[in-house]
Amino acid sequence: MGALPDESEAQDESEAQDESEATMDRQQLADFLRTRREALQPEDVGLPRGPRRRTSGLRREEVAALSGVSADYYSRIEQQRGPVPSEQVLAAIAHGLRLSLQERDRLVELAGHPLPRRVGRGDHVNVGMMRILDGLADVPAQVENVLGETLRQTRLAVALLGDETSYTGPDRVRAYRWFTDPHARDRVPEEDHEHHGRTLTARLAALQAQTGPRSQAGELATRLRGRSTEFARMWDEHPVVGPYCEPKRLNHPEVGLVELHGQTLLDPDQNQALTVFTAVPGTESYDRLQLLSVVGAH
Repeated sequence: MGALPDESEAQDESEAQDESEATMDRQQLADFLRTRREALQPEDVGLPRGPRRRTSGLRREEVAALSGVSADYYSRIEQQRGPVPSEQVLAAIAHGLRLSLQERDRLVELAGHPLPRRVGRGDHVNVGMMRILDGLADVPAQVENVLGETLRQTRLAVALLGDETSYTGPDRVRAYRWFTDPHARDRVPEEDHEHHGRTLTARLAALQAQTGPRSQAGELATRLRGRSTEFARMWDEHPVVGPYCEPKRLNHPEVGLVELHGQTLLDPDQNQALTVFTAVPGTESYDRLQLLSVVGAH
């Protein structure tokens, strides 16, 4: 049997419950659950339809069973009765109703709970993203998380950028390497260093603004401010992220200067992005990228 919470913990829990009760929108929560329940068909969740079904969508007891809660408990939520559902119960109901990430956030918000902060750092790349990456074997492409850690690369991405998946600790983050390891700049023309550094700083600042100063992004920024005067200067200038898919120049040691564009596919659930690097057909950069595919990774 676990230890009982002390008086201060119990008070904090009670205050959190009271706050959720005050901000919970019972009518909107009930309507939201009902519309999502009616939009699902038995076949969508692996249930038999049966010959006598007249209900539009799923029944309440079916949603309850899929969510692992009692039918009475779930019914009371849809009837605008009962206590504020906990975040754990909401997560279970969201799973039972097959809600998207955005729908889950809306469910949590209507129940009066704060929205979760998400910064995906895991090395796991979802199956769909991996299938896409596997189909891009003949082009430079890679998957990275929102913090800027490269998780997977194609052979040509390694040939173009170097192996970015072998780092450990804070060095896994591209922005950290840029400001602490001189070799991280080897393939970027010197005249582009200032712009590249500001872009990395702007992305980290945008992520900290989204996730808070105590997040991984905030901790990384604090560490960099202590290690790099260049980063500290750029951070204090409050740079903003530039236009999407702006050209990026790389000075490759074997094929020379290449101008690239990075097209990105986002996976919001995993907070990851798959980027494919391309060059404009008919240009020297395009020819050099084709040559790189012959040279291969070393």
